[in-house]
Amino acid sequence: MRMYDIIHKKRLGGVLDKEEIEFFVEEYTNGKIPDYQASALAMAIMFVGMTDAETAYLTLAMAKSGNTVDLSEFGTLSVDKHSTGGVGDKTTLIVAPIVASLGAKVAKMSGRGLGHTGGTVDKLESIEGYKTSLSINEFMSQVRNVGISVIGQSENLAPCDKKLYALRDVTATVESIPLITSSIMSKKIAAGTHSIVVDVKYGSGAFMKTPEDAEILGRKMVDIGKACGRRMAALITDMDTPLGDAIGNALEVKEAISVLRGEKHGDLREVCEALAANMISLSLGVDIKESEKKVKDAIESRLAYKKFIEWISAQGGDVTLIENPSLFPSSKIECEVKSSISGYISRMDTEKIGLSSVILGAGREKKDDTIDMSSGIILFKKTGDFVSSGDTIAKLYTSDIKKAESAEKLFLSSLSFTDQKPAEKPLIYKIIR
Repeated sequence: MRMYDIIHKKRLGGVLDKEEIEFFVEEYTNGKIPDYQASALAMAIMFVGMTDAETAYLTLAMAKSGNTVDLSEFGTLSVDKHSTGGVGDKTTLIVAPIVASLGAKVAKMSGRGLGHTGGTVDKLESIEGYKTSLSINEFMSQVRNVGISVIGQSENLAPCDKKLYALRDVTATVESIPLITSSIMSKKIAAGTHSIVVDVKYGSGAFMKTPEDAEILGRKMVDIGKACGRRMAALITDMDTPLGDAIGNALEVKEAISVLRGEKHGDLREVCEALAANMISLSLGVDIKESEKKVKDAIESRLAYKKFIEWISAQGGDVTLIENPSLFPSSKIECEVKSSISGYISRMDTEKIGLSSVILGAGREKKDDTIDMSSGIILFKKTGDFVSSGDTIAKLYTSDIKKAESAEKLFLSSLSFTDQKPAEKPLIYKIIR
């Protein structure tokens, strides 16, 4: 079998069989296929596409290209949630203890933030002592005893995807739906979870810019997950506005705590309740309406909050920070962003807002950048809100006044105003089950 023939076949619109795809994944992972040939295949897929069968073969082959996690001892109880990325998206911190408190098992490997989007592992590391690296035995034992463990992603989990994604990033082939689908799902399949709920974001702060494109991706992931033997659901959710009011690692943990205590309502809680209800429905085999009630009760009774404390404690985190969030380290500099005009906020460029938080120190532009855990943004006004001249729209937190000045300029450039209140958009565009 020759890589040349596989590239030629796909370029002409042919359908690759299981053996051809497995050959490519194995040989590319082992370094026997050069990057230029892998790039050529990725570009052919970009233009020609792949069938569902091809995408499923690629997903499974990449999942098996490295280590896999065996969660079979938990049967149908193991469940995971994946977000395609956004600004202020701290949903894992909330939904994981909710579903674990109701009897599901959350064995999750998460990534770090890069660019304008934040990472769950970074947020957890803002809790002093929290261990994001555990041995597989420690990881499994905690899931068994506590019901939840969230750690950093293993270096050898779906290594073919890691190589291929880096290549796609520099060859303008990231946007391919089959390649996006197989990239996301291969890591989830390798992680061993039986049920998966995907949160597909759309809008100015998301990779997919329209709800229609996000729905296409969501349906594809549901179909491929089912073809790989998983129970699946996808929520298509809005990221035209940051989720919640906090952007930045420690700030987002504190906001998550307020939701779990039942103190905070709004868009963040709405999305988390929907995600958690679908996770419970899939993993416990419960009707969605009953799942929704269970989720609300878990929050209002503080059952989920107690599970959050148990989880953080088991993984080495300082729970005094959870019990008294005012003890989290604070930034040296706080800067209020005030409006110079009056009107309704008609639009927020969420990507620019995310980049503003990166400037403040809350994120990375390069993988080896150091994060300032206390920096970030608290929003006081969002899309649809009326502001008067002089009103505070947001507060910036950082350790450097020059960073605050740069971030403020970018933040203000992200806002658009109008005299008329903009039409409300649904926070959850569609749920695919």
